[in-house]
Amino acid sequence: MTARSISRSGAAARSEIEALVGPSAPRAARVAARAARDAGLETGLVGEYLLAVIDAAQTGRRLSRAELDTCRSQGEDSAEKGIALSAVLDLYLSATWRLWADIEARTPESRPKAVATVAATLFRAADDAAAAIAEGNERSQRRMVRFEESQRREFVDDLLSGTAEPGLLQDRAARFGFNLAGRYIVAVARTHRRLVDTGPVHGQLEAQVLATFGGRDVVVATKEGQLVCVFPEGGRDFTVVLARALEDTGEGPWRLGVGRPAGGPGGLVRSYGEARQSLQLADRLAVAGPVAHFEDLLPYRMLVADPGLGTELVSAVLGPLHRARGGAERLIETIEAHIAASGNVSATARALYLSPRAVVYRLERIAQLTGHSLLDPEGRFILELAVRTRRLTGPTEPAAHSAAAPPKSGNKPRPKPS
Repeated sequence: MTARSISRSGAAARSEIEALVGPSAPRAARVAARAARDAGLETGLVGEYLLAVIDAAQTGRRLSRAELDTCRSQGEDSAEKGIALSAVLDLYLSATWRLWADIEARTPESRPKAVATVAATLFRAADDAAAAIAEGNERSQRRMVRFEESQRREFVDDLLSGTAEPGLLQDRAARFGFNLAGRYIVAVARTHRRLVDTGPVHGQLEAQVLATFGGRDVVVATKEGQLVCVFPEGGRDFTVVLARALEDTGEGPWRLGVGRPAGGPGGLVRSYGEARQSLQLADRLAVAGPVAHFEDLLPYRMLVADPGLGTELVSAVLGPLHRARGGAERLIETIEAHIAASGNVSATARALYLSPRAVVYRLERIAQLTGHSLLDPEGRFILELAVRTRRLTGPTEPAAHSAAAPPKSGNKPRPKPS
């Protein structure tokens, strides 16, 4: 076959396709309107899609980048209007098969090859358009999620900082279903690494907490690398549920600080500060257990109320121990172990991997140097107060004493066994 024959054959095929598809162009708007009416959506969502499909079918091309960008924009617009993606895709596919039905009415007059070519081009264009619409819808959804996350972070910051304008705070609280007039408890949790908003740990904890307590009047967020939870006062003990949820993340060990119940924006700020302070005190005191309640730490808060006085106490009571051979640390360790063992010498010895006789000698040496005996209630109280305060204030310089201080309380220390 010559080139001229091939050219004539191609022109005939194009002419045949034009005759098959072309008459549908003037009817495209009517087809789109019927599809939109059946879907209960606006005809504008279809736009120029059908005309683009008709042109693609006539020329055998795929939808252009500009035409696909228009489909993406339609996907974004529909998402912003709250229209479900399934409804938009149904509209486009409905318009496509209605267009094909109009074209199919002329297929008896066309060769099967021309019909197959048009059908393949038509439905390939529909597939490309559907993918572009879904991409645009997803893009809009991501943008809205990011905006929602931003608004939520701002709300949490305003809620816990106490610096927000009241009217603005009230508007944001209403948007997130949070009653500012209620009474709440704030808990702060931290683990070995910083947490980030929308991270996997945050997401898992938020889902579990919201499923347990419901979405209203509950806030789960991250702030300064820590997890912050705000719960309404009353009802079930949320700390038990939260501690279990923290364990389930596999990110432990966790420490949970809990503030006191409080009402109003100012109370929330105070409860948040108490929860953070509880964490700090529990860390410095090495408090056993994962949960530290602010009200349970009242005695220790008294110790840090006047840091200068605490430092003076540590220096006066424990400073003389620095004169011991080997330094003060082993004797301070003995005081802590003896207190933890409730005064039981054998248990203290086991904890320190020493013999009971060695423990008794250390106890006597402590009494000789400090003037306070762990065998006497008052002396024990003073020494325990000093070592606990030391955890809060940190080690101090040894006190300057030229001689051993005389006993100040309780039984006189026994002489060193020969």
